Amino acid sequence: YQDLLKDSPGIQFMPEIPGGMSTRWLTVALIDPDKHGRDREAIRLELESEQIESRPAWKPMHCQPIFRGCRSRGGEVCEKIFQLGLCLPSGSSLQPSQIDRIVKIVSSGKA
Repeated sequence: YQDLLKDSPGIQFMPEIPGGMSTRWLTVALIDPDKHGRDREAIRLELESEQIESRPAWKPMHCQPIFRGCRSRGGEVCEKIFQLGLCLPSGSSLQPSQIDRIVKIVSSGKA
């Protein structure tokens, strides 16, 4: 996904740390709606309409209803990831044609 979406405005992935190598078992793209033209939810719904499963990044614990009113510290980073993050399909059985189809939908900046 990173290589195929690198020129798409408003789409970012977690950078690789020097000396590290992620397993990428879960691919999360951050979608900046101001730069991309659509928000995470619009893309998720379009993928869903094409029978492609995706989901938002996990909701932060301090934002869960059961923890409302509990003390928490910080949280701005995880709130931003939840707001902008879209978990894309991943797995060793994904075919190149399936990835191309997903990339076409995600990269489209139209509303």
